[in-house]
Amino acid sequence: MERIKVKYFTDKIDKLEYIGGKSDWIDLRASEDIELKKGEFKLVPLGIALKLPEGYEAHVLPRSSTYKNFGIIQANSCGIIDNSYCGDNDMWKMPVIAVRDTQIHVNDRICQFRIFKTQPEIVFEETSHMDGPDRGGFGSTGKN
Repeated sequence: MERIKVKYFTDKIDKLEYIGGKSDWIDLRASEDIELKKGEFKLVPLGIALKLPEGYEAHVLPRSSTYKNFGIIQANSCGIIDNSYCGDNDMWKMPVIAVRDTQIHVNDRICQFRIFKTQPEIVFEETSHMDGPDRGGFGSTGKN
């Protein structure tokens, strides 16, 4: 079992919790009240910093209910936080764009993260022919 140091920037959000058997994604919460107007961009502070183990990174994505509940989309589609982002002031944040006027309150669950091993070192080997069967081109799954 990996042990990961976490710093909380506020005591107003619930502590991180890994819930085994249900999902291996961990909810993240807004650490301050945010008001957004339609079309506005903001960085939503998540109130934590983590020291990820060497060779790991975190992928931060919206929860399935984030758009419905808050009318926001994540501006960078998927946030990647590498293990070097671990300074005393390196609070995680979620970049969002509002699609309607909305409010996010302290401790609202707005996104989630999962920890992945980083890309192994690879070498690209050029070839003039690929061995696998052709699938019919981009977007072809389920068409044939």
